[in-house]
Amino acid sequence: MNYPLFKFHLAAQKFSNTFSRKLLNLRNRDLFICDLILFVFTPLLALIIRLDGNFSLQEYMRELGIATILFLSVKLTLFWSLGFYKRYWRYASIEELIYIGMLVLAAVIIQNLLFDAFYYLPYFTLEKLPHSLPFIEGLLSFIFIGGLRFSVRAVARGKRKPKAVKSGERVLVVGAGYAGVALVQEMQRNPQLGFYPVAYIDDNPEKLNLKICGIPVVGDRWQIPEFVKSLQIQKVVIAMPTVSGKVIRDIVDICQATGIQTNTLPGVHQILNGRVRVDAIRDVRIEDLLRRECVETDIEKVASFLQGKKVLVTGAGGSIGSELCRQIFKCCPAEIIMVGHGENSVFNIQQELEQVSRLIKQDSNGRQRTPYISAFIADIRFQSRLEEAFKQFQPDVIFHAAAHKHVPLMEINAAEAITNNVLGTKNLLELAKQYDVENFIMISTDKAVNPTNIMGASKRVAEMLVLQAAKDNNKAYNVVRFGNVLGSRGSVVPTFKKQIAAGGPVTVTHPEIRRYFMTIPEAVQLVLQASVLGRTGELLMLNMGEPVKIVDLAEELIRLSGYEVNKDIEIVFTGLRPGEKLFEELFIPGEEYKLTQHEKLLVVKNASLFIPQNLEVTVEKLRKAAEINDGKSIVCLLEQIVPGYKPKSLSDRILTEAQNTISQYPQNVSLRFTSQSKSPE
Repeated sequence: MNYPLFKFHLAAQKFSNTFSRKLLNLRNRDLFICDLILFVFTPLLALIIRLDGNFSLQEYMRELGIATILFLSVKLTLFWSLGFYKRYWRYASIEELIYIGMLVLAAVIIQNLLFDAFYYLPYFTLEKLPHSLPFIEGLLSFIFIGGLRFSVRAVARGKRKPKAVKSGERVLVVGAGYAGVALVQEMQRNPQLGFYPVAYIDDNPEKLNLKICGIPVVGDRWQIPEFVKSLQIQKVVIAMPTVSGKVIRDIVDICQATGIQTNTLPGVHQILNGRVRVDAIRDVRIEDLLRRECVETDIEKVASFLQGKKVLVTGAGGSIGSELCRQIFKCCPAEIIMVGHGENSVFNIQQELEQVSRLIKQDSNGRQRTPYISAFIADIRFQSRLEEAFKQFQPDVIFHAAAHKHVPLMEINAAEAITNNVLGTKNLLELAKQYDVENFIMISTDKAVNPTNIMGASKRVAEMLVLQAAKDNNKAYNVVRFGNVLGSRGSVVPTFKKQIAAGGPVTVTHPEIRRYFMTIPEAVQLVLQASVLGRTGELLMLNMGEPVKIVDLAEELIRLSGYEVNKDIEIVFTGLRPGEKLFEELFIPGEEYKLTQHEKLLVVKNASLFIPQNLEVTVEKLRKAAEINDGKSIVCLLEQIVPGYKPKSLSDRILTEAQNTISQYPQNVSLRFTSQSKSPE
């Protein structure tokens, strides 16, 4: 061993470690001193570069001294006043580099103006110095101060960077865009996670054979089987959160043909905080295969609308209500009041938001204000209990998501549909009027369009109540109507999953039944957007895209679960259930639909014209029928008040019986019933 060389190596390593440690421990006051020293010498260095060193320092000493004091004063004053010395440079990024560039540019402009002004002064003249000196000095300043600060970032990154480890599952990343690159970077930074990224797949031919983060882009999606075999891939991760469901289906089909394990990042709606992380990788789900184009939401308008307000959400523990609370939380309201009947579900979303609130305060050292989070257990059918929430919290905005929504169950529990969906909405509206609530947004359903079931008809009556209240109060009370939501409670997907887990069969009511689907975050984003776009008494409808055959949904879920359709898991058709339609409708004859500022939102301009004059009287009759559990009379009343409601199994005999029952209710107005579905005169 060469002992002197070994000692030199140890000394160099020790010096490097000491220098790195000192550099990482630099504070802004240390950087200020460094900048002060640098700015003293940059004018001299600029002059040397400009004149190639062919000058006498004594000849330029006086002018150079004046210019140095001038440039130093400008930069330090500007940098200090604009908060340059209040930044943390260990995690500096391209934004900080742009910030430095803008500050130096501003300094150069001011320096040049002052340089020209001093140029002609009799005593402080700078006429010996070249006019290009401020620009050259500014460029040198940018290099020095940027280099110093980014050296802190480089050393910090070098300390964190692990040695190259080529162990773990060999991963093929589909998508060499932002999400794919961010995913690979995290895999490389954290080899203990057990992933070794080998290559990218991307359909963009311009990226082919390029290296990104040291990983090559080897081909397009159709070449996946070839590279799975040649690169000995163990896992394929689809990192394309914004592509359509068709693209995801194609990739999944290709991967399933190879028998390789396939995972994905969630869609852009699920990556709510904008970060792409390895722990977000999950199995491909049915919502990925049905994914539609990304919804562009005007977040700033929504945030501006909700910021500083008290927002009350009914049904806060449900799938839509809880997601509303999550997204409203990010808009920084003064308070979120979560009203729900199920104590466990309300407790869960309360705990989730409070945990997020604690993390935000911890990250910002307690400086950032987060909304107050209040949970209020109440059934909207009991007005006295509901009034307590209004007294206590004085809400400014109400999002009404509480409802009974199970179609077959409501067919045999009609009284519950009326008391919750109709009378609960009426209670809320009366209290909103009493406590002068400015904004009320009710979430409705496409089943309210030409309904064949009690649930849809009850929601249609609730829509009418909201529109009537908007007309009476001249307030921004609006309705948002959309279809089925993937992953919501009681939706078809969880049912299919349970049936597949039990070994089948998967039951579908009819081979041709179709439904409109959205994801929960997409639906909620559009509801929030509608709250901004809606004016007084408008009914807004979400563009649901194309309807999906339920049997196709079942087949995709079976395949995603690793089974073959009708071989491992059988599909059985059971027939339509009470109140169920083959096809859901989105448009009511006579309603005028117009585009809004948002391409996925339509507005029904004449919705308020479809409110019958005897609405309040009929709702009171519905209340009395619900009190005595008179399901037949409820159906008859709904048929009379809701245009297009066609109960499938209502006979003339039942209509007559119901008419006799209703005539006993102490009301001033009697209703005429027929076996045909007609709207009231």
